Amino acid sequence: MSIRICDYDFEGPYSYTSSLENKAGVYVVLDKLSNGKYNVVDVGESSDVRDRVENHDRAECWKKHATTIQYAAYYTPGWTQDQRRSLEKKIRDAHDPPCGDQ
Repeated sequence: MSIRICDYDFEGPYSYTSSLENKAGVYVVLDKLSNGKYNVVDVGESSDVRDRVENHDRAECWKKHATTIQYAAYYTPGWTQDQRRSLEKKIRDAHDPPCGDQ
């Protein structure tokens, strides 16, 4: 299962954080809409996607802006943090999510 975001194929979307891996990557928090489409609620990068999402300081914001929270990840073995941040910025610029740095 995958979802295409900004020309990248992200794994997911998943309903549970347990489906995420303990790997470096970029994660996207999504709101699944009743029509089957998704809105980007937040995006970030981490050296450990699962741990970051499960312990995120913006989780309350996600709940405020999403009816059905789902998660997707693009794992980036071999990428530097700057490369992950660059993809995060690209997604943030394209989707203007309500949570996180604007």
